[in-house]
Amino acid sequence: MIRRLLSQLAALGALAAVLAVLPAFSAQAATACATAWSSSAVYTGGSQASYNGRNYTAKWWTQNERPGASDVWTDQGACGNGGEEEPNPVAFVVSEAQFNQMFPNRNSFYTYSGLTTALSSYPAFANTGSTEVRRREAAAFLANVSHETGGLVHIRETNEANYPHYCDWNQPFGCPAGQAAYYGRGPIQLSWNYNYKAAGDALGIDLLNNPYLVEQNASVAWRTGLWYWNTQSGPGTMTPHNAIVNGHGFGETIRSINGAMECNGNNPGQVQSRINKFTEFTQILGTTTGGNLSC
Repeated sequence: MIRRLLSQLAALGALAAVLAVLPAFSAQAATACATAWSSSAVYTGGSQASYNGRNYTAKWWTQNERPGASDVWTDQGACGNGGEEEPNPVAFVVSEAQFNQMFPNRNSFYTYSGLTTALSSYPAFANTGSTEVRRREAAAFLANVSHETGGLVHIRETNEANYPHYCDWNQPFGCPAGQAAYYGRGPIQLSWNYNYKAAGDALGIDLLNNPYLVEQNASVAWRTGLWYWNTQSGPGTMTPHNAIVNGHGFGETIRSINGAMECNGNNPGQVQSRINKFTEFTQILGTTTGGNLSC
């Protein structure tokens, strides 16, 4: 009996020793993440990059081909916190404290929670490329937003005399909310009946018949701003999102938002105002402006 008991105790001791070793082994098994993938970087065969918590190796020369979405990349598996891991793709690169620092006099309508809720509509926004590029895009968007709204003070266009001008009756859907219902609203100052129609269709909201939602619901307002930023080129040749993540520069975001009125020397003071705000916001977020600031 004593011999059997001793044998059982010895077995338990051996098992405990194995279990004690297992956590250390698991911790060592985590693979460090390579440097985060950047859409503007050039990769050659054998180059490594991480994207959304996984490591990838390039098979040949590539640029702006996202890991996981192109055959040029070989998936090397999940990676842990040991290297320059991609940040949580759900987390916004701008904290609430930074947001408040950027907009100290903002209208209470423009809530941080409204912005972060709206992000799910366009998950690539401020979530593409390296941390530097992600923060740069957030700074670029918010700088243009600041310019359009006087520092997130104005919810709707201040010049009411312009209100009736934003109804294009040549559109087959007309202006069901009224001739003067499609004035500028929200962070990008969405205007014109056809833009309300297009934004509403994209977001699943009937903004053509009820454009007032943009000045009544903070999340809807932010979503319209993100819709324009991520999908519209306006008078430019690319979306503002692509202008930043593909390295074309902040100047091209200005061109896409109000290039006809400001670019090519038309209004250098307004352009410089946007650039100044962009520079300020990149410093708050701890990133760089990149080149091609003006249009």
